[in-house]
Amino acid sequence: MRNSLSDAADTPDADRKLFRKAAWRLMPFLFVCYLFAQVDRMNIAFAKLDMLDDLGFSEAVYGLGAGVFFIGYVLFEVPSNMLLRRYGAHRWLARIMVSWGLVSAGMMFVQTPMQFYIMRFLLGMAEAGFFPGVIFYLTGWFTREHRGRMTAAFMTAIAVAGVVVGPVSGAVLHHFHELGGYAGWQWLFLIEGVPSVLLGLATLYCLPVSPERARWLTPQEAARLNALLQAEREGVDDTPVRQALRGARLWILSGIYACYGMSFFGFVFWLPTIIKSSGVADPLSIGLISAIPWGVAIVAMCGVGAYVDRRQNTRPVLMALSVAAAAGWAASPWVADSVSASMAVLSIAMFGLMASLPVFWNLPTAAYQGASAAVAIAVITSVGNAPGLVSPYIVGWIKTLTSRLDVAMYMFAAASLLAVALLACLSERPAPRR
Repeated sequence: MRNSLSDAADTPDADRKLFRKAAWRLMPFLFVCYLFAQVDRMNIAFAKLDMLDDLGFSEAVYGLGAGVFFIGYVLFEVPSNMLLRRYGAHRWLARIMVSWGLVSAGMMFVQTPMQFYIMRFLLGMAEAGFFPGVIFYLTGWFTREHRGRMTAAFMTAIAVAGVVVGPVSGAVLHHFHELGGYAGWQWLFLIEGVPSVLLGLATLYCLPVSPERARWLTPQEAARLNALLQAEREGVDDTPVRQALRGARLWILSGIYACYGMSFFGFVFWLPTIIKSSGVADPLSIGLISAIPWGVAIVAMCGVGAYVDRRQNTRPVLMALSVAAAAGWAASPWVADSVSASMAVLSIAMFGLMASLPVFWNLPTAAYQGASAAVAIAVITSVGNAPGLVSPYIVGWIKTLTSRLDVAMYMFAAASLLAVALLACLSERPAPRR
């Protein structure tokens, strides 16, 4: 009788159906969770439109507060991912989501700059570990052949959040202003924070720890899934954690992701401001217009992710996408006075950046496994979010001095080109097993 692994070549259709079954059971829920994680990140950019005037905050105060989030996030990212591995994804991700939802809703009570900084720090600390935890979790369910599409499907929540959060946040600011004696931005934090708490509680029931614990898989299906995953792991060097941390590959990957982070935070924290500076004043209109480049991002993430999965050409595609992002950012100051032209070039930048994010994770998840994978993913995510520590403040300071964002846009373009240079230094092939 043939074992489950030797049957692999004879049952490709059955294996595809098995991975498809896992995807339909896991990915919709993870997608919704990440959607609200991004909503709770992005809504500060829309709250800013009224919050700064109501509280008397400067652009620099806003920039510093936006950046303080990433101090908590970076400090707790690696410990959080290690605790996820110890306690199980369903428990730890539930803890993360409940805590960030409560803190996000609590932002409605901010009145002073110090309170703003503290709450932003706590929000970053609460959310730390969610994204790398999910990426690590997916390595226990999908082989590399399927993982790119699953990561793309998961990360598409970023772009969908960009489409959703603009119109919804704009509508809340427009229609809820002074309702019950609270400002629109206060209602914004409350309305968009509570769903994360509810989803966190649901995580305890919706995410199985492993294939063996999934009630919707038969014992034979669980064994087959584990056999396929184990066969892939046997071709990858199980690098000790300390050796992984000393390796140049990890830090080059981290640098590439940091370049993406610099450009990403430009969109998250400043897109509504860029639109407003082009002559649009109404918050609802700003929200609707901001959905355009994020809509382009949805198409880019899904289409490019599927293309790379078929061709397995991760590094060349990432280099081309980074060049596109740089071109879009560099052109944006020249068309800043035109809403339509500005959205066109920013959509190009968004296409290049957002399509890169899920494709990038093919590189680290192919190179590391086990404990080293948990640490490597967390380190890369921490370094990738490090620009969030300084980028919002620098941009806010520039805007306070010059009332323009030109220099910041060139800075984002330069970061995209630096990603190209770092990708050129990186071999796509993981180290062989010794």
